[in-house]
Amino acid sequence: MTATVARKRSALTKGQLPKFAPYIVLAVALVVAAAIMPLIGFNAFGWGIVAAILFAVGLVSWSGAVEGARKAKDKLATCLVVGAFLIALLPLISVIVTVLINGIPGLITPGFLGTSMNGVTGAFDNKAAEEGAPVLGGIYHALMGTIQITLLATVISVPVGLLTSIYLVEYGNDRPLARAITFFVDVMTGIPSIVAGLFAAAFFFAIVGPGTKTGAVAAVALSVLMIPVVVRSSEEMLKIVPNELREASYALGVRKWRTITKVVIPTAISGIASGVTLAIARVIGETAPILVTAGFATTINNNVFGGWMASLPTFIYTQILNPTSPSNPGPSDQRAWGAALVLIILVMLLNLGARLIARMFAPKTGR
Repeated sequence: MTATVARKRSALTKGQLPKFAPYIVLAVALVVAAAIMPLIGFNAFGWGIVAAILFAVGLVSWSGAVEGARKAKDKLATCLVVGAFLIALLPLISVIVTVLINGIPGLITPGFLGTSMNGVTGAFDNKAAEEGAPVLGGIYHALMGTIQITLLATVISVPVGLLTSIYLVEYGNDRPLARAITFFVDVMTGIPSIVAGLFAAAFFFAIVGPGTKTGAVAAVALSVLMIPVVVRSSEEMLKIVPNELREASYALGVRKWRTITKVVIPTAISGIASGVTLAIARVIGETAPILVTAGFATTINNNVFGGWMASLPTFIYTQILNPTSPSNPGPSDQRAWGAALVLIILVMLLNLGARLIARMFAPKTGR
């Protein structure tokens, strides 16, 4: 009985690599790559590349000898796909690790999140660099500026983008106006951010006067970048709402505008909210349009309609380009890396929020 079962198992596994074969090949590839690298100059990145090449060659060759050409081609395709994924992942991991290493010291500095740069001079940075004194100054003014500018840009962009997408899907019917709007939305999607800043600055210069730089001008510039994203995401979400739902509402005598507000939008609200959140994450890190339209400030300004206003991107830019103490740029670099880490955390939270919103507002399934 036991011999029969063993023979059946042998017949089933004949011509197949063992499950642990990739691990054996990987271990051998790492060892051989470690032996080769000293000959050409050892570095971790090169070691990984050589090991990956040896792993692919070894696994494909072993598979070809045991399983045949068909399985070997499958293993080769798998290695290429996984390798491409890892290559695409490397820059992301590198950026995250670099920002964490350099940004955590600034983030944990006392008062970094609760103070501004008001009154902080090069003398304080010289003292911190030469005598080991605490690094003074923080990002509170820039953090508040980023939140206020982005919030105002969202208030401007979401109604315009959502109403535009509703017109394109529900009323456009491939009319000339709808085609023109679609064309210009596509054009706006690809315009450089600095062009949006110049447009907002020129618009307010013509209306208010030369030299007008406020958070509201920056919000208008960001809304120019946000509107195409909101239009496109909302349009796609409205298109996937089944026409049967609209027809059922019309059959009950419900007017079109009420059908849109009570049936179409609630059905697509999950994707719409997710697209809006991603649009906010797309513009929250813009630097050029805010420099042109809002300027830069070292003090707290809670009036988005008056005076220059700082933001996290412009704070990072100025701290790197113009350190508070040119002779000792270390404290400024620390603040810049800390602000960059906070900005990445904000973008991450917005993306997580988009996923949570999509899950919360998703149509309920089941009975």
